[in-house]
Amino acid sequence: MAELPTGTVTLLFTDVDASSELVKRLGDRYGAVLAAHRDLLRQAFAAGDGVEVEVDTQGDSFFVAFGSARLAVEAAAAGQRALAAYEWPAEASVRVRMALHTGEPYRRETGYAGMPVHRAARICTLGHGGQVLLSRSTAGIVDDAAIAGLGLRDLGEHRLKDFDRPEHVTSSRSRVSRPPFRRSGRSISRSR
Repeated sequence: MAELPTGTVTLLFTDVDASSELVKRLGDRYGAVLAAHRDLLRQAFAAGDGVEVEVDTQGDSFFVAFGSARLAVEAAAAGQRALAAYEWPAEASVRVRMALHTGEPYRRETGYAGMPVHRAARICTLGHGGQVLLSRSTAGIVDDAAIAGLGLRDLGEHRLKDFDRPEHVTSSRSRVSRPPFRRSGRSISRSR
């Protein structure tokens, strides 16, 4: 395993949207679809110098660390493009929600711990499949960097489970024509 970045890192969480429905529809063919999903995302994340933190027990998620917020956002966008371009079986459109948070988690023997990890994971639960959500800290860093083909959309402040203060959330998918969140977290404010 590659060396995990230290200090201020950008954490990425992913989750296949409606994976249980995919399993029901595909049956034993789900394994091949899941493997293709993993391969596509691993390639995108590795190209951005991302390091997988832990093997997930659900099988359809990733936890990846990056030493650069810009590279993390670019890798997430590349992963979404790869998933969208892939020719999935007709009954298996694989859509993945992703969330990025930049912070200073505690290092532990096999990965990270602390509130930055939990914040990134909680933000991920807000997303739709195909969406990349950014925390206040990640958006603040990448807002000053021109990232080809990406725009940022302000989604306002939202309460996250078990957090005292709301999180300002931004989406890197500015052309989404659906509600900004999969679940309705408690919106605090919304600016345009």
